[in-house]
Amino acid sequence: MTNSGRSHTTDDDAASVMHSVEIHPQYRGFKAVYYNPVIQVFFLGFVCFMGPGLFNALNGLGGGGQVNPTTSANANSALYATFAVAAFFAGSINNVLGSRLTLLLGTTGYSLYIGSYLAYNIHPNIGAFVIASGAYLGVSAGLLWTAQGSLMLAYPTENQKGMFIGIFWSIFNLGGVVGAAVSLGNNFDNTVFSNGTYIGFLVLTGIGCLIPLLMANPSKMIRSDGTRVVTPRHPSWKTEFEGLWTTLRTDPYIVLLFPMFFASNWFYTWQFNDYNGALFTIRARALNNLIYWLSQIVGSVSIGFLLDQRSLSRRFRAFAGWCVLIVMVFVVHIWAYFYQRGYTRDTVQDKIDIHESPYVSHLWLYIFCGLLDAMWQTTAYWFMGAMSNDPAKLANFSGFYKSLQSAGAAGIWRGDAVKLPYMNIFISTWVLLVAGLVFALPMIHMRVKETTEEMDDLYVPSPRASLSLTFPFPFWARELLPVLAIIVSSSLPLPSGCILRCECSMRSPRRTDIVDHHALSYLTPFFSPTRDAH
Repeated sequence: MTNSGRSHTTDDDAASVMHSVEIHPQYRGFKAVYYNPVIQVFFLGFVCFMGPGLFNALNGLGGGGQVNPTTSANANSALYATFAVAAFFAGSINNVLGSRLTLLLGTTGYSLYIGSYLAYNIHPNIGAFVIASGAYLGVSAGLLWTAQGSLMLAYPTENQKGMFIGIFWSIFNLGGVVGAAVSLGNNFDNTVFSNGTYIGFLVLTGIGCLIPLLMANPSKMIRSDGTRVVTPRHPSWKTEFEGLWTTLRTDPYIVLLFPMFFASNWFYTWQFNDYNGALFTIRARALNNLIYWLSQIVGSVSIGFLLDQRSLSRRFRAFAGWCVLIVMVFVVHIWAYFYQRGYTRDTVQDKIDIHESPYVSHLWLYIFCGLLDAMWQTTAYWFMGAMSNDPAKLANFSGFYKSLQSAGAAGIWRGDAVKLPYMNIFISTWVLLVAGLVFALPMIHMRVKETTEEMDDLYVPSPRASLSLTFPFPFWARELLPVLAIIVSSSLPLPSGCILRCECSMRSPRRTDIVDHHALSYLTPFFSPTRDAH
């Protein structure tokens, strides 16, 4: 590769969003504020504050605030089933439509979903409408979260990724905090969730649909180190879908994070429905929900601070984050086991209220559940960001993340709807979290480096072929090598992913034992015109 920062790509591969190494002057005045990456992450955070944040506040009550959680569990199962499919291709859709339009489409499902709960509270016989709304929300949420993941990981420099993730996660979780506070105030003396709370949530999610229209065009963004995120001409849909397979083929270590992705929403079912919803009164559930989302802010900021400690090596930070997660998993679940073994679906009847003596210890467990959730999600994003700096690849990573996360959630929410024993759901949660960390460990060892180089984004573990060419040119003609490499790769029937090595070599006219030598290793494009022509 040359040092000009250009990537050798064809038109079909030009959709990859690459960071230019050219240094641009920073904006001044209003533009300096508007196009500031931190400001844009705040916008992004408030998009998710108004949508997923309020959804979390509703879901965290257990059963969506309803006395009978079965309809909510079935709606969540439908939601995550469609989410799993939509998120798998959402990275490609995001690259074609652009992040702002993708975010806009992604916000619409939250308004419909919350509106369905308002309708269900008034007309209890329309459970099918709630389930259908959940299915639509799964599609829109797949778009929203993939666009969010791509932008959040694209705007910061390498040393800022943990901080940006922490900022976003804190704002996003404020949606859960504010929503939980509103529900607590409205339902402090109620035995059922009030219509006024649903109406308030519906208005806020409607406002959230407008925020993507206020966000900056990503192609005009300048990062804090002066580099610009450039969006080239959009490719065909076919090429973008092929990009999913290319991401897996060129960076297979991402597969080692799949168990971590799969487990990342599994624990919500036990926490929300089988612990908070099963053991507590409506008032206590609302207070638990408020403190749970507050603890998430602490968790995301604290783990982000650790992962961005520049005084520590990047690999040390990765292993340190892994160690924090494994300790938290065992602390939370050993503690929770002593509570879970004391009740089942058949035996739990008397609900714990905020004035009763067992409440405080049970609340502390819920706080640690919130800390673990935020740390898990933040670290998973940080691991992905450590593997690549290419936002197009990160969009596909994020799509895999949300797809697998949702596939797991769809299964466990359905299991809760068909009344699987609480202990079974609890043990499966514990086992999956541990398995996710065990599989992630070799990825950390093999792929997390002190810095992510451009060649890491073009990594091919097993190239199909290689070709070496030697040109009888003097050493001073070495600058012709990049041109020759491009000409050769465009002219010869080379397979995609082939390593082409071009050399300049000529003996010195004065001493025959001295050889001027220069070599260039060139990786042929994954979507080469030669391959596509065949």
